[in-house]
Amino acid sequence: MTPIRDSQGVFCGANRLLLAAAVTLVAIQVGGRPALAQRAERIVTPPPLAQIQRTRPAVSPRAALVAPGISGREASLDLNIDYSDATIYNPDTDKDDPVRLRSYQDARATAPPKVPFVAPTIEILPGETVRIKLHNKLKPDDPNTCPGPDVNKPHCFNRTNLHAHGLWVSPTGNSDNVLVSINPGVVFEYEYNVPADHPAGTFWYHTHLHGSTALQVSSGMAGFLIVRGDRLPTMDAPGDIDTLLTDATGAVFTPRPVLLQQIQYACRDAQGKIQEDGNKKYFCNDGQVGGIEGYDQFGPGTWPKSGRYTTINGEVMPVFPGAQVGRIERWRIAHAGVRDSVLLQFKKMRDNAPRFAGLTAAQQENWIAQNCPGDPLPEFAFAADGLTRGQIVQRTTTVLQPGYREDLLMVFPEAGNYCVIDDNANESTTINQQIKSRKFLGSVNVGVGQPVGPDLKAYLQAQLVAAADRTMPAGPVRQKVHGDLANDLRLTSFIPHPDIGDNEKTGTQTLEFAIVSGPKFEVDNQPYKPDRIDRTLRLGGVDEWTLTANAAANHPFHIHVNPFQVVKILNPQGQDVSVDGEPNDPQYANLKGAWKDTLLVKSNYHVVMRTRYQRYIGEFVLHCHILDHEDQGMMQNVRIAIPDGAGGLTASHH
Repeated sequence: MTPIRDSQGVFCGANRLLLAAAVTLVAIQVGGRPALAQRAERIVTPPPLAQIQRTRPAVSPRAALVAPGISGREASLDLNIDYSDATIYNPDTDKDDPVRLRSYQDARATAPPKVPFVAPTIEILPGETVRIKLHNKLKPDDPNTCPGPDVNKPHCFNRTNLHAHGLWVSPTGNSDNVLVSINPGVVFEYEYNVPADHPAGTFWYHTHLHGSTALQVSSGMAGFLIVRGDRLPTMDAPGDIDTLLTDATGAVFTPRPVLLQQIQYACRDAQGKIQEDGNKKYFCNDGQVGGIEGYDQFGPGTWPKSGRYTTINGEVMPVFPGAQVGRIERWRIAHAGVRDSVLLQFKKMRDNAPRFAGLTAAQQENWIAQNCPGDPLPEFAFAADGLTRGQIVQRTTTVLQPGYREDLLMVFPEAGNYCVIDDNANESTTINQQIKSRKFLGSVNVGVGQPVGPDLKAYLQAQLVAAADRTMPAGPVRQKVHGDLANDLRLTSFIPHPDIGDNEKTGTQTLEFAIVSGPKFEVDNQPYKPDRIDRTLRLGGVDEWTLTANAAANHPFHIHVNPFQVVKILNPQGQDVSVDGEPNDPQYANLKGAWKDTLLVKSNYHVVMRTRYQRYIGEFVLHCHILDHEDQGMMQNVRIAIPDGAGGLTASHH
């Protein structure tokens, strides 16, 4: 049995008690049926922390995070890339399915992780030089098929690399370079020189070699990349939100890392076709091992058709233990799936709810309706894609598209169990432009704690104002942070980047995603070509981009290196929906002015954003974050160049 650990991977006395309580639940019967959380092994645990070696270790964790960064410190870790054998719980059969999946494995770990296809969490500090050595231990690809004649036909599934999604670091050389291939048998070391002013936040890493990205990410080659910060705000510079989010004892708000993955494993028959049962769901016979070995496992409608379930930190429908009434929790959520949208909600669970297992699709909907009644719980969003917002946003549904991250503050008002739900959605909200049915993701077990009253926002506001009075420097800074929080939960002292005003803009860019007959996956009427530079942009420039998508699908836009600020999002009627959203689709609400690195471009909408090209030159990519679209051509090469002093740009040295 895997022990529950705190955010630093250390045994916690309270968690030992929670684990014991969970084991006790095995014996509990409700109405002659086992209680929902009867299986102790399905209690969710955070992904393991990577074993990082650091030079000049600090006296204390806090001393390691002193502003303005820790220049001169180095951190290193080793990751093996190989197949992992494990199991994934299947509620349809109420059994654990054996799977064999490609994964990142911590080469320095002293024991194998409980869930090997969830990559270890990498925690880094501003100002560090971080070295990640990859050892590709997969078998060589078939030389007859790798590489093939068409670069936009998925290929070379055992070649790989690594992308630090959302990090503000160089894209060249052995930094965040996704244009290199690490072939089987090769060892390659990435080196990230993380700037001392890098924002603290929730980022992630994943494989990113064109032609195999979707297959490897959906196999589990993805993990959290957390930047820890301890820079207090000043009147002239923003601070890290981490300095505020502490309770009266000085402890950080309860961390809940939530890695959402959609591992669409399948078993194949003697002819190599995916096995399906009478309902056309993926099916494995006893003794078979599921895997992800072909792009017939991706495409519109394949995820719901497969019958697979979204995992949380590698577990299907786990229990989050240890919550208490009134104790604020920080949920770090990353959507590491390939193409299915997630609409996250929390609802109070009915007492004595029966287990969710062995149900048809219709019965699953009925189970949720009967056992998760009432209104959704308020969610308080304070960061999008790892970047702190200007104001905490209260909502009841958090829409996550592939590549998104959201940081939420959660307060549970009553003791008992809460349902974690992936809510239903209409066609315009989802990646696939298909109606999405409601799914049960897991539950939160909440114990008795501090009463919160009927107004959760007022309770949270009082707790944050008190935290500001404890943690912020005395004087004008404390007064400002206190006043901002009292003024409808504003966070202006923690926004990592200054707004981009109209007078700062130096140019414009347009981009269209399109699927055309074939099908062909294109950006600006062209499929990807590795040796073509599609955009050359000026270092120090500031562009306003207009992003569109044709009628075939919705596409999450992602650009490497520099984040962007949302200016407006126009629906087909020309209305800006980035403030209030739309009646049947909440995903664009409160995005005006927000900083992001990934954003869904809906068909026939116009997304307008601005970005600065700061500090780094070189080549990188932008692409659709439906990763099988990217693998099939929906990507562009971008080059940032130095001005030549005469109104032009310096030449590339290719």
